[in-house]
Amino acid sequence: MINESIYQVNLKSVYSSPVESELQDVTLPKNWRLSWHQAETLKALRNPNIDVIINTAMTGDGKSLAAYLEVLQGEFSAIGLYPTNELARDQEIQIKGYIDTFKPANNPRVARLSSAELEIYAENEGLKKSAAISTLTNQREVILTNPDILHYLHRGAYLIPGDSPDKLWGRIDKDFNLFIFDEFHIFAAPQIAGVINTMLLMNCTNRHKKFLFLSATPDKDFIDKLKLAGFRCQEINPLDNQKYQFPDNLEQEQELQLQNWRQVSRSINLNFISLEPSFKASETWIKENSNLILEYFQNNPGSKGAIILNSIAAVKRLVSFFQEIFQTHGLIVGENTGLSGKITKEKSLLADLVFGTSTIDVGVDFKINLLIFESSDAGNFIQRLGRLGRHDGYNKDGEDIKFEKYTAYALVPNFLVERLFLGDNPPLKNTENYNRAFLNATIKDKYRQINDFRGYYKRWGAVQSFYLFHKLSDRTIQQPYAQSREKFQKACESVFNTSLKSIAGRVSGWAKDWKNASGKSGNPIAEDASSFRGASSLQCGLYDLTEENPADRFKTYDLPGILGNLEIEMWTETGFMRTLKETAQVTGQPIPKGKYEYCLGFMKLRSYREERLNWKFVYPGDLQPVADAWKVQVLTGIEVWQPDNNYVREINKRLKKQALVCYVLRRPIAEVRNRLRLPMHFQLYPICDELSLHDSSAPYAIAFGQSALLLDTLAYTFKSKGDESWII
Repeated sequence: MINESIYQVNLKSVYSSPVESELQDVTLPKNWRLSWHQAETLKALRNPNIDVIINTAMTGDGKSLAAYLEVLQGEFSAIGLYPTNELARDQEIQIKGYIDTFKPANNPRVARLSSAELEIYAENEGLKKSAAISTLTNQREVILTNPDILHYLHRGAYLIPGDSPDKLWGRIDKDFNLFIFDEFHIFAAPQIAGVINTMLLMNCTNRHKKFLFLSATPDKDFIDKLKLAGFRCQEINPLDNQKYQFPDNLEQEQELQLQNWRQVSRSINLNFISLEPSFKASETWIKENSNLILEYFQNNPGSKGAIILNSIAAVKRLVSFFQEIFQTHGLIVGENTGLSGKITKEKSLLADLVFGTSTIDVGVDFKINLLIFESSDAGNFIQRLGRLGRHDGYNKDGEDIKFEKYTAYALVPNFLVERLFLGDNPPLKNTENYNRAFLNATIKDKYRQINDFRGYYKRWGAVQSFYLFHKLSDRTIQQPYAQSREKFQKACESVFNTSLKSIAGRVSGWAKDWKNASGKSGNPIAEDASSFRGASSLQCGLYDLTEENPADRFKTYDLPGILGNLEIEMWTETGFMRTLKETAQVTGQPIPKGKYEYCLGFMKLRSYREERLNWKFVYPGDLQPVADAWKVQVLTGIEVWQPDNNYVREINKRLKKQALVCYVLRRPIAEVRNRLRLPMHFQLYPICDELSLHDSSAPYAIAFGQSALLLDTLAYTFKSKGDESWII
């Protein structure tokens, strides 16, 4: 092994408390026993005085069963909302397994609904999307979808002119009893605001609904906002109620098992690898230690492993590197990233070693005993470590294979290792034993804390409220929802601490500014502020020539990632769409095409670069007045500066015509990122103007779309008087 600073701790196993007394009116399969938190969740769901339940049980402790337990008792319906399609697919398998085991009399029907599946279904059936949603959700007890669809459904996005705004949500909100939000802690302020607005609309226009949030790390500010709106909340926290035990030895484990405590996580050997915080540090370490990784599989036959990294390009490079090494030993290497095709992702679940990005750290249930991961902040670290230790083993060709030990390598910046293990009174000591709760608390205390953008809610959250409020004034529903409209206005103004009248003035002002600047109607700023995740104006259509399965070659990716990491060839939209149509016909597999409608450009992806290329945006004029405005603006004329790029001229033809919602700061991006504690994938890029084009580093930073709105809530920290920066 290459000689780095390595520190090691042993994490104790985790056991979860059983329910203290069996519940009435609950039918369980033979020899099943509920955990304490599962029983408490069911009690809260049945309590008419509780609207919102927040279950904070640890990863792997059966939160999914807690969520769907009432459905499994019969005559109860639920919509599960998942942040990724992979997680929804994983949960579909799990829930159908519960139905097979519990065998409820009504045999609940399950349907999964993503935007791609909705588009294909509507096209195949010759239906409008609104009719397709009605058909798919009708006569189903469980719908698995994402919060984006729920948000846009309540915005009226799938309707046609003349439809009543409540045509879809009016029935869906009535038909389903429970709305489940899983992995909620990964959402940022715009998505949390969107969920709050949807909940307020449902609460003000319908009979009471139940909302269940499954999150190992709940946001106290979010819960306070719900209480402010009048929601009656109950948090179910096994850790605070001493419902977890962390045994020190085998005897204690056996004693807990006799008392029906259930093992949630196995003991783990956790190694901290101290690395310089540079772009390729983790990738380099993994390559240089490929023999260490191979030896783990050879010394522990039947092992399965996952390596989770931040960069798709790094994963792609490492997959091909490890496939060459591992295939001679009969071991399979897979990949699971945002650019991996559907078949590739499905195969990755069966691989001996899978490389992935955030697509596999968000809740997908991998059965592994080796985990190597990099992280960018405390939440990211805890989330990824939670993938390990959940299973005793796996089944292969009918044979049960048991894991003998569990090992993790955390590839972390050297400053974190220093804070954890060095100094006068470090919180961790090399080779000592610790419980999971203590480790998580220590990581949160010592790792980089990212910004929670608390100011977003007041400044931007109510823009969504304004649009929903406006919809309730539609002539088709104005009368029946008159009281609801007034109630909704008061609730939104209370939660977001602003007035909808002032928001209406701002929305009108943005529309006028855009009209004056462009001569066009529309409101780009309001569109971004009222969307759920924001629509990227820099998204491109990719035809991936590295993808084996032809039907999976059609993808989207953001321009900044393309400029830095991909070898591409420009293509036409006509060529791209013609090939898509031909591929669908030849393969017999429908390929959704809606997401390509607003792409900036179309390209063929030939390969992934070994080294990241430098580039920057450039503005045709003086950026100083733009930065001095200290506000979100819509700019046109922005181009890319990358002199060695033979296709950049083609990109710029389209890019400079694009209207981009943005925020510009007169500071280099490294300073902005560090001072504002921005998340790793925050869309912040270097930009220069005509005066600074040849500076060694770009003096300005620019954020686009929702990132621009988020930056707007923090930019005051850079305002200056003279040359002195001041911070509120």
